[in-house]
Amino acid sequence: MSTHEVAVTGLGVMAPHGDAPGALFDALLQGRSALAPVFPELPKPAAAATVAFDETRWFTKLQLAGVDRVSQLAVAAADLALRDAGLALNDAGVDAERVGVYAGCGMGGAAALEAAYRGNGRVSPLTIPAFMPNAPAAHVAMRNGVLGPVLTYSVACASSSVAIAEAAKAVQRGEVDIAIAGGSEALIVPGVVLAWQAMQTLAGFQPGEAAGAVRPFATDRSGFALGEGSAFLILESAERARARGARRYATLAGWGLSSDATHLTKPDAPGQARALRAALRQAGLQPRDVGYCNAHGTATRIGDVVERNALAEVWGSDFDALRVSSTKALHGHMLGAAGAIEALITVLALHRRELPPNANCREIDPDCQMNLVALGDSAAPTLDAAISNSFAFGGTNSVLLFRRG
Repeated sequence: MSTHEVAVTGLGVMAPHGDAPGALFDALLQGRSALAPVFPELPKPAAAATVAFDETRWFTKLQLAGVDRVSQLAVAAADLALRDAGLALNDAGVDAERVGVYAGCGMGGAAALEAAYRGNGRVSPLTIPAFMPNAPAAHVAMRNGVLGPVLTYSVACASSSVAIAEAAKAVQRGEVDIAIAGGSEALIVPGVVLAWQAMQTLAGFQPGEAAGAVRPFATDRSGFALGEGSAFLILESAERARARGARRYATLAGWGLSSDATHLTKPDAPGQARALRAALRQAGLQPRDVGYCNAHGTATRIGDVVERNALAEVWGSDFDALRVSSTKALHGHMLGAAGAIEALITVLALHRRELPPNANCREIDPDCQMNLVALGDSAAPTLDAAISNSFAFGGTNSVLLFRRG
């Protein structure tokens, strides 16, 4: 079987920093946080990053029946990605049977479930189709007339990273001509926030300090804040992209998947290292060839140290040359959509040769020592390859490796 180089030709996003990839990236470069307090009625303070979303740009009132926010965001981000790629799936040159949707979603339609639980016995008959985790992918497919594979990956925080890797495999093997790959999550509802607070993984903060609550790799880090949003990448073969004169943001050159098989919620450095090595091996690169890592970086006490140790193990003597940042400090942890938005950010870092900072880290934890990107030190004029890490509850590790051009 012949294999194809996988090109990224379109980017679409619905994020707490807006719906324009360039504006999102500029906000990150400036260290602008989208975190703000939510749900003052809860017993403990909570912060989250929410999307200012006007659903009427994509849906009529009639179309919105039974469509949860998680699916609304997905339809919007996928539409923007296709537009950015210069693709309309009803064009004469597009075979709808050779187009696929590969979407990650961790928790499905949280708003629909919340409404059902709080409805005092009145439950919408559309609750099930609204909250099922594959609804976002299905709505993207229906909106665009996609007749090829429409698949959902629900792998906690690695969901949309895994979806992008699976989409890349399909393009590489020639199974599809175009893949709409990414993910969506919309879980900023009181019940979900309470559940995460009960796990004691969310960052604490003082009044007025929500924006800086998440401090990846810092001595005083205390956890993450939830975010919502959606991001999609358009993947197609390099040959197809060239033939239609498409802009190429980057090449998805490698991906690595592994399982810790040790603990449901505690990460494992050897497992993460296996995924990192697999991505490098597939791309045919050495660690020293990769100049930037968009880290999983959840700002938890254990997780940050484990990720640092996995990177140090794989990079070895070249570790100091690897620049690292976690953008979750600014846009929140989007769980099922995290891998997609962070992949999009990594692609833009390569395309623009600029690096987003590791925000809010005033003092690096001695156990997390590495070359963190400082605010204002974004220039990366020789950057040719970068990785995006997504390490999930359940022990699944996913690494995406992008090359410039």
